Parts: sequence; C-alpha cells; structure tokens
Amino acid sequence: MRIAALYDVHGNLPALEAVLADVAAEGVDELVVGGDVMWGPLQLECVELLRSEQPRWVAGNCERHVVTPTDDVDRWCLEQLDAETRSFVATWESTIERDVPGVGRVVFCHATPTDDEAIVTTLTPDDAVRAAFATTSAEVVICGHTHVQFDRAVAGAPRLVNAGSVGLPYEGRPGACWALVDDGVHLRRTEYDVESSLERLEQAGFPRFADLFPDSLRGVTTAEEATERFESLRGA
Repeated sequence: MRIAALYDVHGNLPALEAVLADVAAEGVDELVVGGDVMWGPLQLECVELLRSEQPRWVAGNCERHVVTPTDDVDRWCLEQLDAETRSFVATWESTIERDVPGVGRVVFCHATPTDDEAIVTTLTPDDAVRAAFATTSAEVVICGHTHVQFDRAVAGAPRLVNAGSVGLPYEGRPGACWALVDDGVHLRRTEYDVESSLERLEQAGFPRFADLFPDSLRGVTTAEEATERFESLRGA
C-alpha cells in the first residue's frame, strides 16, 4: 500500500498542482488530505481539484473556522465557497486509520487525534507529547498543523511524523512539502515556480496574503523560527 499525505494546502493552487503531479508519478493507492485546505487564496479551486482525485478527507482547524467564521478573514474565506462546498467540507473526518504493511497502524489527523489545534513540535517536551497522543494505540501518527516537517520518536508515544505544508511551509527554502507512506514513511518536497505562483495567488484578494505567503513560499521563514513561535503559542 502506498499513501500520499497532503496537509495544509491553504488555498495555494499552484503548489497543489505541482504536488499532485509528483503524487501521480509515484503511483499511490490512496490520497489522504490532512486538513487546512481552506483559509487561503484559491481554496475553492483546491477543493475542486482534490475532489477529482477522490481522496480521503481529514478536517483541520481552518475548515472549522471557515465554516463557522469568527473574524473578517474567516468570513472572506466562507464567502468564496458555494453552498454545496460548505456542506461537503462539514462532512470531513477528524481521523483516518490504516494498517500499512511494514509500518503498522497509521493514524492521519490534523494536529492530534483529539484536538485539531494542539501544538506539537520538535521542541515539545516528551511528557507533553505522550499526553497528546495517549488516546491512540497506533504505531505512527501523521499530522500537520505547524507547517514544519519532522519525524520524531518519543518513548511511550507513537512515532510522530509531520508531513509539513503543501501551500504555506515554514522550511527556510522554497518548495511544497508532503509525505509518502509505503514500506516506510518518507518526507517529500516538490519544487515549483514560486514567483509566478505568488502573482497568481495575490490576485485572489485573500486578506492575509501579504503578511503570510511571500515569506513562506520564498523560504524566508525558517523551520527553527516557526517552531519556536509555535512553542511560545503552546505556552512553553
């Protein structure tokens, strides 16, 4: 079994198009979308493209925020969706589980199996990691949410793999990040034309475009900076 895991697209259609081309070349058996397709410039177009691939869908915190908006950015995102897509997004699952030969029981979730906004990074203390994943008996958990790829082992917890972000990565270099599961779990990065993509995305009018997308896509924001920022939000 070969599974491609795509997380945190955030309406970045050019990045998604590039990743799906790489996924097609891998000949995967299943595509898992791990949440936060929403909350970005071309989110409706991303959903439509992914639907043509017939993936399994995991909801992220941004799907929840867009469907039940609490601020002007959420409301802008909701206004870009037609009624059918709004209803469809509400059906996405919180977790998906698979038994993968050579890997074991794999759980796909957005942040943790019980909380779509929980923050777990490479700097999160081991005890906090064990607590965050105490409800699962899986050997491997594949998540996203913090937009930084990592593969972390903590005694007493499942192997934790963050697939990174397709559309808004914090990696210190350009490229769209994702993960491939076959006889192991492999972190992947797909290169694409960032500058032309930024021009295309800016035209959509997403309210937070200027302060989020250029630095992310150009690789200005490093994994270390992002990890420290997320840990501060966690209360570390």
